[in-house]
Parts: sequence; structure tokens; C-alpha cells
Amino acid sequence: MKHHLTYRATVTSCFLGYFTQAVAINLSPLLYVTFRNQFGLTLGQISLLIAINFGTQFLTDALSSFLVGKVGYRSATVGAHITAALGLCGYAFLPFLLPPYAGLIISVVLCGVGGGLIEVLISPMIEACPTPADEKSAHMSLLHSFYCWGQAAVILLSTLFFFAAGIENWRILPVLWAVVPATGAVLFTLVPIYTLPGDDGKPSYGLLFRSRAFWLLAVMMTCAGAAEMVMSQWASTFAETGLGVNKALGDLAGPCLFAALMGVARLLSAKLSKTIPTHRMMTVS
Repeated sequence: MKHHLTYRATVTSCFLGYFTQAVAINLSPLLYVTFRNQFGLTLGQISLLIAINFGTQFLTDALSSFLVGKVGYRSATVGAHITAALGLCGYAFLPFLLPPYAGLIISVVLCGVGGGLIEVLISPMIEACPTPADEKSAHMSLLHSFYCWGQAAVILLSTLFFFAAGIENWRILPVLWAVVPATGAVLFTLVPIYTLPGDDGKPSYGLLFRSRAFWLLAVMMTCAGAAEMVMSQWASTFAETGLGVNKALGDLAGPCLFAALMGVARLLSAKLSKTIPTHRMMTVS
């Protein structure tokens, strides 16, 4: 079957991969208040979950090149999706099979590993697809917008679930969302996998660390990432507990609106990439 698929199927699977990353990373913040009430967590413990989530993604990103060099892109990508699916299912089961906080930590780590791997594997894969040269920048912006649409979809559909089924049945929700990474795992066993010339999974960190452009981009990504993490991880909890608004309004007015606007910005970037130089768009951003 895979021999009849073209790079377009790979591109579609990559878009779903970034959607999967959004599911794995952004579902748990919607449940922080529920975790706090049901398992007696403190805000300090919730903060530690966020730190573990971010730290796991960071460590996974750093080690991913060595993993890819050992097992290859296809196995690593399929494994990332399976890990994300296990992490999502873990939220529903592990806190009730283990000490609750330990169960949540394991689930967060699994989702962080899956989401971190997806982030670093998908971008070079879609860059390597044989798309027309003048469309590559637009495809990359569109790819990253799927993270935003995934985040917005997680919030909107989860809010509808809570309204229909009740927050007390929250354990069903992560299992339902686990269907997304499970689907991605199947797709990446079938689609063609493309890699960039010379991409053998062996990074040259010495050369990288001597680059001034690398450190400039690292600072920019740190600042942008911090702003995004605050909005995606804390906005729902702050609105619900700090502002006293109901959960649906807090989720929709906070992280959902943020994700939607971020997605629109990335779509505009894709549309304008042929007429406005990238460095100008970065400066304005």
C-alpha cells in the first residue's frame, strides 16, 4: 500500500503529527483544577507538572538526534505517536492504579517525550518532501499552524465534552483523544519518509554552539516559548481560580483564543512568505 502513496500523504501525516503534539501537550492544563480538587494537589505540585512537561520536551529534543541515528526516522516517529497515545491513556488510569501524583507524573513524561519527538522529527521530514521550492516556506508555516489548530480543537471539543458528559467523567476524554496519535502511528508506517541530504542523525554541536545566529535564535525561541507556555499551561487555571469565571468561559477566552490568533498569524505568514522577507516578519513579531 505504501508504494502507491506520494509525498502529499507524507505532508498530510506531518500536519496530523503537529496536531497530535498539541493534543499531547495541551490537554492536561484543562484538567489542572480537576486534578487539584480530586487528588488534593497544591499549586506547587501543578507547577512541578508543568516544569516536568517542559523539561521532558527539552531533554527529548536534545537527545532525539542520537535516537534517530540509531533507529531511523520512521521508527522514531511511529514510536513518538505511540508514546503520546500511552501518555494520554495514562491520565485516565495511572492516577488510580498508582499514587495519584506519581501516575500524573508518568503520564506527563510520556506525553512530553511523544510531543518532543514529534516536534523535532516532523519539521525536517516535511522540509525534505519534494515540494516546489517556492512553497516550502509556506508549507512550514502551515505545518506549525496545525499545532495552533490542534490546541484550539482540544479546548473547543473538550469543552463540549464537559458540557455534555460532565466534568466528573473526565477520564473518558484522554482515551478519546488518544485516537489521534494512534491514527498518526498507523499513517507513519505507510507513508514515504523523506530525509534531508546529509541528515544522518549525528549533530555537530561544536559548530552549532560557535554560531552567533544559533544563540540569537535560541534566545528568541526561549522568550517566545515562555510566553506560549504561560498562556497554554496557566491561562485556564488562572481564569477559573483567580478570576472566578466558569471553566468553559475561561478556556475559550484564554488558551483557545490565544491558539486561534497564533494559528491565524502562522497562516498569514504562509500567505505572505513570497512577498515579505522572513527576517522582516520575525522583527515585527
